[in-house]
Order: sequence, then structure tokens, then C-alpha cells
Amino acid sequence: MIHPHIADALKVPDLVRLTGGLVLLRFESMKIYSALAAVRHLLERGTVRPGQTLIDSSSGIYAYALALACHRYGMRCHIVASTTVDATTLAQLEILGATVEQVRPSRNLKLDQELRVRRVREILAEDPGHHWMRQYHDDVHYLGYQEVADRIAAEFPAVPLTVVGGVGSGASTGGIVERLRVTDPSVRLVGVQPFGSVTFGSQDHHDPEAINAGIGSSIVFDNVRHHLYDTVHWLDFTHAMSGAVALLREHAVFAGLSTGAGYLTATYEARRHLDRLHLVIGADTGHRYVERMFARHAEALDPAALKPLEVRSPEEMTMPWSRMTWQRTPCPAHWKERAA
Repeated sequence: MIHPHIADALKVPDLVRLTGGLVLLRFESMKIYSALAAVRHLLERGTVRPGQTLIDSSSGIYAYALALACHRYGMRCHIVASTTVDATTLAQLEILGATVEQVRPSRNLKLDQELRVRRVREILAEDPGHHWMRQYHDDVHYLGYQEVADRIAAEFPAVPLTVVGGVGSGASTGGIVERLRVTDPSVRLVGVQPFGSVTFGSQDHHDPEAINAGIGSSIVFDNVRHHLYDTVHWLDFTHAMSGAVALLREHAVFAGLSTGAGYLTATYEARRHLDRLHLVIGADTGHRYVERMFARHAEALDPAALKPLEVRSPEEMTMPWSRMTWQRTPCPAHWKERAA
């Protein structure tokens, strides 16, 4: 198959068998699916016009995905970037034609995210002609993952399935599982979070090395549909790094921090549920984590010696790894009020 644009090739994930009960859904850059479908949908509906500037805040892979989608569909792109965006991604964004600005450095992820959103609002006030993609709040980002879900269903018909992945904006794990449950309501969803994220109530826990902001948030994400999740795991940086290093060492898969956290989580879940196939979402490759994570591989822990603390409520959780049965419960209303 000859693809009309590189984005159409890069979006397609590979399925890799890790063990009998564990399969990796490996993306080059997962959010390309989301961005392509969202931009195409907005153009088809007339919400945006060709050549218009699309703007959003990003900590990394969504920025790259949106820049590719804009290149694919002839749109302009402006990114208000996190301080965690690496030099390789930044260079690609600029060469692809995106304009990029980074907020002032901050070791506080909540402040970093708030500064980025504030800057987006300032830009929109100055030029209302820009369209804010709102990856964290506009459910148009769910659309692209329906195609992923259909492929999974075709590959694993009549197989008891558990999907494991970083929660993030909610669109990837939520979009895939929501589609799968149309024909199989028994599909389980295990969400992975960093400590410090408000999404599932860990905002009172501070991981000083947290750099996996993409799978959690210190501000409320409206796209997260809490009622889709059966179980939630919270992991600190060291455990996520240990999972990523183990994935490379044991299976030769070079993947990012959120994939490492998902792999460690899925390995634990698979031992508990031998009757189910566990599908781990691998959001991106490991290239942007070389200096901050893989260079420290000697510090990685032995995954076989690790297990989470089982908790009955978010108030009971503790670092470095906690697990809670969520039971598809809606988001408590007071959480959003507290986070605000």
C-alpha cells in the first residue's frame, strides 16, 4: 500500500506478542490517529477552513501529531509547548512549519499546564481566527481510535480482553474501549496514572521526578470518562522507568515512559487474570527519553520483585505503586470542584 502522506503510515500501530497472555499495541506516535481524524472531521463539518491556524498546548506527542495533521491537510499550526518537550521534537515541529513557543520553566507540573492554557487563551483573545483544538476537552479526539478498536476486534475475535494504558486526556484508552464494548461489554479497561494527577485523585502525592505528564494531569481533563475504567494503577517515575527498561531488555521494544508504566501494570494484571488477553498501549518510541530515563537504566528495579499496594479509595494510596478497583464509577462531582 502506498500512503498519500507519511502521517497515514506512521499512525498505524504494530501488534507484538510479548507473552502468551500479553500483547503490545505499539505506536510510532499514538496521537497521530487522534489528530488526523479530528482535523479531517472539523474540515468536513466546516468548523475550520483550509489554511486556518490550529492551536493547542502539548507536552510532546500531541504537538507532533497536530503538526503532521496540519501538514497533511494544509493547515497552519501553533503549539504552546511544555518545558519537557525535547530538542528532537522541537526541531521537527519547526521544520514541519509549526510555530512553537514554550512557557517559562517550572518544576511544578500544575503550574506548567496552567501557564500553557493561560497562554493559549491570550493568543485566542489577540487573534480569534485561530481554532483551539482542546485535546483535553473536545471529544472529537475520540474519533480516530474507533479504527484502532475495529482492528483489535478483528485480530482477537471472541477473546476475553483487557486494555491497559495511560489515561492522559482519556481519548485513547476511552475511545478504544468504548468502541470495543459496543459488541463486547466484558472488555476491561485498566488505566495508568502518575502520582500528582487530579484525574483519579492522586493530586496530594508529589513525585519529584515525574516527567510523564502525558498520562496524567494536574488540571481537570473533561475528555476523561471515568465510568469506562475498571481498575486504576498509580506509579512513580522509578517504577515506570523499570517497566520501560524491562520491556527493552526482555522483548527488545524501545518505548516511552508511559509504555513502561503500562507494561509493568499489565504484567501484574496478567498474573492475576490468566484467562484474559492483556493488550498494552505503547504510545510512542523511547527516543525522547534517552537522557532522562534510559541513560539511568542501571537504577531500574527488578520488575519481578515489584507489586502495588491494594487500596479501597484514593485516600489510601501511597507511593511508589498503588492499585484500586474502580468498577466503572463516574467521576465524583466534588473532585472537579476541588481541582478547580
